Amino acid sequence: MKTKHYLRLLLFLLLLAGITAALLNRDLFDISVIKANLDKLGIYAPIIFIGLYIIATLFFFPGSLLTLAGGALFGPWLGTLYNLTGATLGATLAFMLSRYIGSEWVQQKAGGLLQKLLDGVDAEGWRFIAFVRLVPLFPFNILNYALGLTRIKLIPYMLTTWICMFPGGFAYTWLGHAGSEAASGSENTVQNILIAIALLAIALYMPRVLKKLKNTHDVSSSD
Repeated sequence: MKTKHYLRLLLFLLLLAGITAALLNRDLFDISVIKANLDKLGIYAPIIFIGLYIIATLFFFPGSLLTLAGGALFGPWLGTLYNLTGATLGATLAFMLSRYIGSEWVQQKAGGLLQKLLDGVDAEGWRFIAFVRLVPLFPFNILNYALGLTRIKLIPYMLTTWICMFPGGFAYTWLGHAGSEAASGSENTVQNILIAIALLAIALYMPRVLKKLKNTHDVSSSD
């Protein structure tokens, strides 16, 4: 038991150190530098990029910058695939680490309002994950760790995370692609920018639709 306790403490301290270092050096996280370095890696670039996205998710680096870089590097389609893969794997690893380090303690200490919250999340399951992924009430990186403290199952967490991050991920990836095309003087610049704006508008409007559907469902359930 002591070994397990010390391992949890060590993991927690390592995560805390990594997050602190990332927050203190956010200014060094430059999209042009990322793109320039990955351009040199050839066929290994997608694997390195996905690994970088996983690390960024764990240590609170701004994922939106990486998503834009993915679009600029790999185009809208492969870029979306790599972005969502990296983000989902990073979110899953954060979820598992949080569950290993803290869920047992939370369950022991849970009571009152906290217990009701955990029970409510548990009852909603994948629907709760879908709602918080589509409606950005909480920062993405914090949410990954917070969900690990709940009793939500791993596979529904992973699948729902990937699916519900797709609209926003695709929109931002296309925006990165459009920016890269504009910088290179492509003839399709205007078209790509218009598509990016349309996709962003759809991604931003989806949470409102979801809220209306949820409110309608809540009202009908209460009746």
